[in-house]
Amino acid sequence: MRVLVTGSAGFIGSAVVRRLKAAGAVVVGYDKLTYAGVAEAGSPVDALVKADIADPAAAEAALQTHQPDLVMHLAAESHVDRSIDGPAVFIQTNIVGSYVMLEAAARYWRGLDETRRRRFRFHHISTDEVYGSLGQTGQFTEQTPYDPRSPYSASKAASDHLVRAWSETYGLPVVMTNCSNNYGPYHFPEKLIPLTILNALEAKSLPVYGDGSNVRDWLFVEDHADALYQVVTRGRIGEKYNVGGDAERTNLQVVQAICDTLDEMQPDPAGSRRRLITFVSDRPGHDFRYAIDHSKITRELGWRPSVGFEEGLRLTIQWYLDNRAWWSAIRDGVYAGERLGARAE
Repeated sequence: MRVLVTGSAGFIGSAVVRRLKAAGAVVVGYDKLTYAGVAEAGSPVDALVKADIADPAAAEAALQTHQPDLVMHLAAESHVDRSIDGPAVFIQTNIVGSYVMLEAAARYWRGLDETRRRRFRFHHISTDEVYGSLGQTGQFTEQTPYDPRSPYSASKAASDHLVRAWSETYGLPVVMTNCSNNYGPYHFPEKLIPLTILNALEAKSLPVYGDGSNVRDWLFVEDHADALYQVVTRGRIGEKYNVGGDAERTNLQVVQAICDTLDEMQPDPAGSRRRLITFVSDRPGHDFRYAIDHSKITRELGWRPSVGFEEGLRLTIQWYLDNRAWWSAIRDGVYAGERLGARAE
């Protein structure tokens, strides 16, 4: 099984690569290696195409040269705060890039022999943020209407619709997934959990947006990678599957849990790290709550999350404690932990 993985050097993409290699697949990575694409994270690939997914010639060449049986499309700009500050790159990568990959995949698929055509899949990996914001109750299902609220989620919603259109109009065999918030090893430290871990280790302020009551469903990245493997290999063509972690927490609860776990694992002589929590102005358009109903993937493919939030958080913190050189290079170079996404115009 040969698999082309776009975004292979990113956080989720590198976990997918590890899962595919564990299953014996030949993996071709495709990554622009932007600020969040760390080459070491995607090191298990058998070949790496360093290119932009929005480059039609590069996309065509990658498919024709490496002849994959499956394409897993994860490459995307993914940080809501960055999308608020600079939406243009999200439009270019997430929408135009997805269009380019779909066009290249459709041409490639049409040129395969009948056996390989039947085997081919284009798997589009997306987010639960396309569904908008929930109130105190309810969960997102695969039938939830789209209602994106940020430039990031709008760009991902657009890419989801393009994938559906290429399936319905051109017959491209696709599968889709929409996941909840991921966390785990190799997470670029601009997102809540890794940023809080590193700030806490350095005794810096731990910013919490608003009053910290916004809720997210947390999914350990290795569980997500396994879900994606199950969908791309066994999912029904034309279907989408929601992937969630059964771990709803408020942002404040997450930050407090990091403080308490880190205090246990590596005590701070100055006292509890909860003292570092600081409430800051809320993110513009901050969605109140996300929650995933993953009953479809559980029912059809037998997948369910295996790592609970407390266990996953401990594993994640230990990884950052053991890999200081990895994140120190990032903090000293491309991102030092400054506030992003405060722009509201």
